Formats: sequence, C-alpha cells, structure tokens
Amino acid sequence: MPLTPRLRPPRARWLRSAVVVAASAGLLAAALPAPAPLGIGDRLFPHLGNPGYDVLAYDIGLTYAGSNTEPLRAVTRIDALATEDLERINLDFTHGTVSSVTVGGQPAEFTTSGEDLVITPARAVRSGDALTVTVDHTSDPTGPADNGGWVRTADGLAMANQADAAHRVFPSNDHPADKALFTFRITAPSTLTAVANGLPAGRTEQGATTTWTYRTAHPMATELAQVSIGRTTVVHRTGPHGLPVRDVVPTADREVLEPWLERTPGHLEWMERQVGPYPFETYGLLIADADTGFELETQTLSLFERRLFTEPAFPKWYVDSVMVHELAHHWFGDSVSPRTWSDLWLNEGHASWYEALYADETAKQSLERRMKAAYTASDTWRADGGPPAAPAPPSPGKKISLFRPVVYDGSALVLYALRQEIGADAFQRLERRWVDEHRDGTATTADFTALASEVAGRDLGSFLAGWLYAKKTPAMPGHPDWRSRAPEAAGAVKPG
Repeated sequence: MPLTPRLRPPRARWLRSAVVVAASAGLLAAALPAPAPLGIGDRLFPHLGNPGYDVLAYDIGLTYAGSNTEPLRAVTRIDALATEDLERINLDFTHGTVSSVTVGGQPAEFTTSGEDLVITPARAVRSGDALTVTVDHTSDPTGPADNGGWVRTADGLAMANQADAAHRVFPSNDHPADKALFTFRITAPSTLTAVANGLPAGRTEQGATTTWTYRTAHPMATELAQVSIGRTTVVHRTGPHGLPVRDVVPTADREVLEPWLERTPGHLEWMERQVGPYPFETYGLLIADADTGFELETQTLSLFERRLFTEPAFPKWYVDSVMVHELAHHWFGDSVSPRTWSDLWLNEGHASWYEALYADETAKQSLERRMKAAYTASDTWRADGGPPAAPAPPSPGKKISLFRPVVYDGSALVLYALRQEIGADAFQRLERRWVDEHRDGTATTADFTALASEVAGRDLGSFLAGWLYAKKTPAMPGHPDWRSRAPEAAGAVKPG
C-alpha cells in the first residue's frame, strides 16, 4: 500500500533519491511492506477501487481470435493524476495473466495480491504528477457466468460488469466513484462485428482481421463498460434532436426484433418529458443471444437478453417498461453515478420508478396498485436485504445478490412517498435539477436529501431518514390505511 504521507524532502534531494531508486528498483521493493490489496473502503465492497490517483482515461486494446473460450490478448493504458505520493500503484485486476507493466514508459515491477495488481514503478510518483500505466495482459472469458465480466453469447462475447466485475476484464480502478473517458480498440476476424460504448472513431482492415475503435464523449464508470463481438448487425435510426440511435442485434433476428427496436425514439421522448435532455452522445440496445437472467444499463448501449423480445410469455407492456427501465438508468446511475455502492437505491429506485410510471401512463398498469403491493412487502424486503440506503452486503460468492427487491420497488416506494409528501410539481423539479446538477458526476444519498429539502423549502432530513434507513417502513403520506406485513407473514414480491 502507499506509504503514509510524510514531510516531503526538498525537490533537488528528492530527485537525487529518485535516480538511486531508478537504478535499484529491487532494493526499493525490498524496503516496502508486503504487497496488499487496498480498496477505498466501500461498505459493501471494501477492496474495490484504490486510493492515491484519479483515472482520467482508459485506452483498452482487445484482440479476439474467434473463439469465446480462449483468452483475448489485451493492452490497457491508464492515464491518471496522482492525488498522493505513491511508491506503489494498486489496480483492480483478476482472471487474466499480466506479461509486462510500464509506468511513464519505464518498465515496472508487479505482483498480485488478492484481486489487486500491485505495481512498483522505477521511481516513486509525486502527488500532482501525471501518471500513465500500461499493462500487457490477457482477458479470460471463461469461468462461472455469475461472477460477471465477459458474457459468452451464441456467437461471441459481450460484457456484464456490474457491480464489481470490470476488473475481471481489464485492469482498472473498479469503482463508480472514479469515472473516466474510454477508448476501445477491438481487433477481430473480419467476418464479425465489434461494437463498444460511445461512437465509432475509425475502422481499419489488416488481412483477415478488422480493428474497430470507439470513444466515449462523457466519463463512464468501469461497471458500465460494454464490448460486443459477434455475428451481429448494427441498425441505425434517429432519436429526438437528431440523436444517433444504434442497435446491435443478431443478424438472423434483425427483422423479428425491428418492432421493438423502433420503439426506442418514443421512449427517449417520454423520458425527456420527465427529466430533461438525454445526457449522452448516442443510445441503443445490444440484444445478446445469451441467458444472463438480467438486463443491464451499459452506458449508451444497454444489454438485453434476446429471449425478452422473443418469449411470448412476456406481456408487451412488460417488455416495453423494461426497455424504459434501462433507458432511465442513463440519467440515474450512468450520468449521475453512485458515490458508493450503498447509494445503489438512487440508480435502481429511479429506474423502477420511471418503469412503473411509464406502464401506468401507456398500458394502464396502475402505479398506485404497484406501490401499494410494494408497501405490503416492504418490511419483509427490509428484513431480508436491509433498508434502501443501507443494503445488506451481497451473499458470499453471490455478488449479484446485492440486487434484491428492496433496491428496486422497495426504493421506488421511497420516491412515491417523497412525491406524496412534497407534491408532483416539486418532485419533478427535484428530479430535473438532480440530473442536471450532477450530470457526468457522482452523488450520494446525502446530496439527494439536501437537494430535496432545498426544492421543498423545508428540511426533509428526518422524513427521508425513515424511508431510507429505518428497519420498518414509515407510514405512507396520503394512505394511512396501507399496511406492511410482518416479515414472517409476507411473501416475496418480484419487482418488474
């Protein structure tokens, strides 16, 4: 871990010592404590993220040979700014083999500890220094699917990195508190199509392979990174205000999926009426022929299972509202990202809220009835998974278990209660200001409470504390007859 900050020696003396360090990196490594995983102290994922630097940009090169059961060759370059003096640099990385590391273009020593890649540069890094770390590594798509990272599809690969699996794909500071710009350079057989977050930035052919480049125009959390490689077709259309909309679908399913794809511009228009302009440079659906058990709001290119659109048992209104759920995340979770994973309710509660509101307005699926059902189950959800803003840690070995009903409809219920308390007009003003003032950044539950109080013109701290942190669900404003069943009496209610 980085050494405890101390008084800095005069610059000239420090430079002389740096020369000695560069000439004897082995002696430096021997003088440091044993490498250890760090983490930024997230309550739910204590070893996730790393202190001492702020990532500004990732440049990720991936070479796919054509088999989704073999490791990809990869090079990840990280441009960062040191925020502390660092004699070691920790990155989150696992499930791949590292062959070399450079820091500032100079070879660096490295080892692993837990799920950290621990790097000892040739010379110590000073606080305020620009920092470039380049890692040559592999990226392995094999392993249990529920661990996250690469998703093997019927014809290639996609990504599902939430909550803490991006570092199973590429070295990173794998926590949403440290957002950065991304460039992806994907080399694959020319018979396949590669797509990633952001907009295309070039394509070159080299014999039987093609390299596709994509760049994001806005900072992104690592858990939202997306790369698709497969026998797919990219379908283009135009959204509100000329927004480029691109969908990535299995080529064989292009026609059967079109009735769903053409609904996206209308979804965008509806969301913009609720909370204001769409916050990114493009949007679209990535429909993967894979069984994940979930959909995912990967930034600018939401991941969906093919069967959501082809399984007749799913009602059309339900599919429509799930599409809106993932789109809503682009305001709530992608543009405004959680500062800690305990703030997850701000993502999922809002996405569930707009999903339910859309179903109410367009398909006569009563919002009030859904919220009453959530209220009935709320005490059970809190007993099982903790209150919305203090969720229980995920079950050991099942990280995705963090995504329990309490963070979905249990958190949408908080927003319903807030709207009941301050009125629909004030609630909409709050929502618009929230996504506008925190755009491209991160925010906390305390930030939301403060803004809600400002918009309402009164202190809502006590009111929201009960809804966000109490073991028992508070009384619902406007519905004194609503009751939440005791945990032992209520059945589980699966949110949409």
